[in-house]
Amino acid sequence: MVPIGVLVSGRGSNLESILDAVDGKYITKGRVSVVVSNKPSVGALEIARKHDVPTVVLDDKGLPKMDPEYDRKTMATLEAHGVTPKDGLIALAGYFRILSPQFVDHYPNRIMNVHPALLPAFPGLEAQKRALEHGVKVSGATVHFVAKEVDAGPIILQAHVPVRDDDTVETLSERILRQEHRLYPEAIRLFTEDQLKIEGRRVVLKT
Repeated sequence: MVPIGVLVSGRGSNLESILDAVDGKYITKGRVSVVVSNKPSVGALEIARKHDVPTVVLDDKGLPKMDPEYDRKTMATLEAHGVTPKDGLIALAGYFRILSPQFVDHYPNRIMNVHPALLPAFPGLEAQKRALEHGVKVSGATVHFVAKEVDAGPIILQAHVPVRDDDTVETLSERILRQEHRLYPEAIRLFTEDQLKIEGRRVVLKT
């Protein structure tokens, strides 16, 4: 059973999709052992408690977006709940911090994130807004392994979302989010069942 640590900062909709997949036995070889938030009183914490998952708040108020000392505390918390570099998986679910290189090196190819665009297009913030401004006809969602560069790690799964002429940031974001909720549990399931293999920059399914 793969211990999963989920890092959150907000409402927790992707966290809920992961927990529902575990509770619904779609993910059978992984369990969420801890949810860690850098913000107190966010919705994700309440979702974790409803699913009887331990929660830890490491308040980062006043700290920079990337802080190796803060990350050391986060890693210690994860490892205290069994999420180790050897056996664990970390899922970023609306986590509004940038992981330090030390953090990424400590958990090589064991940190996942989901992004509301078809990477490598539109990395970083406001991806949906920038997609509309560029006039793209197709956007989507990407689940990827985390690398030291933001939104630059090997791509695990993607789903496309057509962009409508009357789309706003809100309507496009809503449709992309539905794909995130589908893709993220699937990527985690594949990882926990040891079905993923990295070949260079490519993630392929084992046969």
